[in-house]
Amino acid sequence: MSLDNIQLPSIVIADLFKNSLVDLNSKQVVTDNIQKPLFAFLGNNNKGIIILVKDEEAVYLKEQELSFLLGILTACKLSMADVALINLHKTHTNYNLLREQFAAEKILLFGVKPSQIDMPLDFPQYQLQKYNGQVYMCAPALAHLMEDRLEKTKLWNMLKQLFGLA
Repeated sequence: MSLDNIQLPSIVIADLFKNSLVDLNSKQVVTDNIQKPLFAFLGNNNKGIIILVKDEEAVYLKEQELSFLLGILTACKLSMADVALINLHKTHTNYNLLREQFAAEKILLFGVKPSQIDMPLDFPQYQLQKYNGQVYMCAPALAHLMEDRLEKTKLWNMLKQLFGLA
């Protein structure tokens, strides 16, 4: 009989391993390697789209502006689950931090200038600007867009191009 073919009865195996292989009662400190967000945002960012705003009076946006933004997202076949909404009044960030934390492909700036996120370049409103593997677009603040039909049309034309809408 060789040692390679030893078969133990189940009662012996149960006796050998009467304590579990993993001690569930141990008091080990479990470290969390999950990176915490550097700043607060609204949404789930499922599609890598960041929306930057600057509102001094609200956590993210005032109710009317948020409703307007939701209408824009719906028209683009998106929802808040697809985006991350960040109010720059509550926090300061730069384009590198946005790229690192969110892995965003598209960044929309509403009432925010590229220099406010430390971008090394400037570009006009309603122009799709590719930089660093991302696409940026600047537009006026949502409060201004709500009131101006011509600006809404310009925004819609750029959003159709950005999201490939008909």
